[in-house]
Amino acid sequence: MGDKPRILVTGFQPFPGAPYNPTEKLVERLLRLRRPVLDGIERIGHIFPVTYSAVDRELPALIATHRPDALLMFGLATRSPYVRVETRARNTVTQIWPDAEHTQVRSRTIVSGLDSTRRFGPHTLKLLRAAQQTGVDARASLSAGYYLCNYLSWRAIELTRAENGPRLASFIHVPLVPRGTVERRAGSPNRVTFEQLVDAGEAVLMEMARLARHRAN
Repeated sequence: MGDKPRILVTGFQPFPGAPYNPTEKLVERLLRLRRPVLDGIERIGHIFPVTYSAVDRELPALIATHRPDALLMFGLATRSPYVRVETRARNTVTQIWPDAEHTQVRSRTIVSGLDSTRRFGPHTLKLLRAAQQTGVDARASLSAGYYLCNYLSWRAIELTRAENGPRLASFIHVPLVPRGTVERRAGSPNRVTFEQLVDAGEAVLMEMARLARHRAN
């Protein structure tokens, strides 16, 4: 695979209740970035279908094929007005909201008999600061929800503990943003735009690249 540090950058397709998911386009933009700090960093992009079976099937295959040093995941939080840097995943899954395949979830826990939470690690604070320095409203989050974003987060943290898994993993929740270019009007409430998401995503990606390069040396 070569000696380049590798970062797997992922997003999600649209899902029931969210016909537009900006993480698809965000991942595409981040893969096209040309910045000196990204020189020598290999970036692999992937967009997950919003199904439990796709995460279980595709995530291990991606790790086995590309052997990334870091995993940077993005998901949509439709009710959040700001960027959320997740700090942990919970061993829980919703039985209320179906995935895109209408999978019947039979258990409220992802893995029975294990801890209720797992943390991504202290590097999440560095990613948070990087996002905040772009001026976007970004905050640390203690809950990745109960749906596919939390499920992917849990599975990713599992893989960081595996022998050939990535050493770093992080999940970023982004708000629903307008599809086109929107200018703020005087007196209108602050709303994150897609270009601001790109700026924040770029800062987070560059910080993750620094961390991955440091871990690889």
